[in-house]
Amino acid sequence: LVGGPPRPGYGRALAVTLMVLGVTALALVATRVYFSRSFIGWTMACFVLGALTHRAWLRRRPWAEPMVLITGEQGLVDDLRNAPHAEVVSVVDPATEARLDPLEPGVVLGVDLKAALSSRMAQYVSSCALAGLDVRPISQVYEMHTGRMPIVALVEGWELSTPVIRTAPYLPGKRLFDILAVLATAPITLVLAGVTAAITRLSSPGPVIYRQVRVGRGGGHFTQYKFRSMWHDPDRQGPSFTSRDDDRVVPVARTIRRLRLDELPQLWNVLRGDLSLVGPRPEQVEFVKRFDRTIPFYSQRHLVRPGCTGWAQVNHGYADGEAGTVEKLTYDLFYIKHMSPWLDLEILGRSFWTVLSGFGAR
Repeated sequence: LVGGPPRPGYGRALAVTLMVLGVTALALVATRVYFSRSFIGWTMACFVLGALTHRAWLRRRPWAEPMVLITGEQGLVDDLRNAPHAEVVSVVDPATEARLDPLEPGVVLGVDLKAALSSRMAQYVSSCALAGLDVRPISQVYEMHTGRMPIVALVEGWELSTPVIRTAPYLPGKRLFDILAVLATAPITLVLAGVTAAITRLSSPGPVIYRQVRVGRGGGHFTQYKFRSMWHDPDRQGPSFTSRDDDRVVPVARTIRRLRLDELPQLWNVLRGDLSLVGPRPEQVEFVKRFDRTIPFYSQRHLVRPGCTGWAQVNHGYADGEAGTVEKLTYDLFYIKHMSPWLDLEILGRSFWTVLSGFGAR
């Protein structure tokens, strides 16, 4: 999605193709016609891998989408100028009465719908739309090219128009996928968890499992489990961000944290329904109380179940202050608006590379 997603309908076509493959496999089973079950399984796996690879290639190929922006929000303009596949041709003041040149075919006209357009500007936008030219809300252009939700473009009640919140089949399917994925990988994760627990026990005194109350879906609280990676200090008061060279971290646990092995106990939270594999990362209660007061729309990230990994994690990494939290929120809100099985699979795939590279680890 960053750098411009494939054209609309791409994910739907892939889903239909997978459905056809699944129905074909079920029909073969029902009719007891001889076939290779492993062949069907490998075919579907290769198809999914190929589809995700093709989507990634489409986003990274060298191209740029020219655009004319009608807005007074300089922050949006600066972000789009820095986006890899966006070419900002010009920026127009929404209140201008000057005559504009005709919009050329192939150029996107991004319009700030919250701005007060002059009569001439409103007429220009209408004529471009009637001519069949590419006219879009600037927030949509921003989302497509940055993978973020611009907070300045939000209005109260935006979540009520978010299709996925009302899409019944997706959320139960997402929950079923979480459970099956955790159970399928249990033989591997249990071995890794056992090794990590032994290292934690031998490396420093204190409990192996660290428990902390976090804020989940709907603002409810739950206990999150992790392997302890810091020196045990029962007298430490209050929450705090982890710095890059935090001296509270046990030396041997730095590698464990870089590989995210300390987060393996969170799979128990997934089975319990506290977490999903993919979603906005849950935050500490004290931080949520603070950010609800200081960051607009921060509470909207609790519309969905939090996750072990998320769109913000693979794009931004760790936030060690309020400024970083604001930027991560734009990614979280983007995910909530556009969440889908394909976006979840992309996040999970990119999470593996994040672990291998150590991106965002503290």
